[in-house]
Amino acid sequence: MTSQRELLIRGSEKVIDHYDRLLASARTEQERELYRERIERELRLIRDLRGEQHHRAA
Repeated sequence: MTSQRELLIRGSEKVIDHYDRLLASARTEQERELYRERIERELRLIRDLRGEQHHRAA
């Protein structure tokens, strides 16, 4: 894996950690859903950077 890719993955992991903390303190279901969506987006980015396949539920 290239160093740029590793850097991007580490950055996404940090973003996920940040959103996890926000999710834990979210006051409304709307906030919780927003943070869950953003976490999932970062997880997709990590999978793409690692070259993993996406498995979508039908």
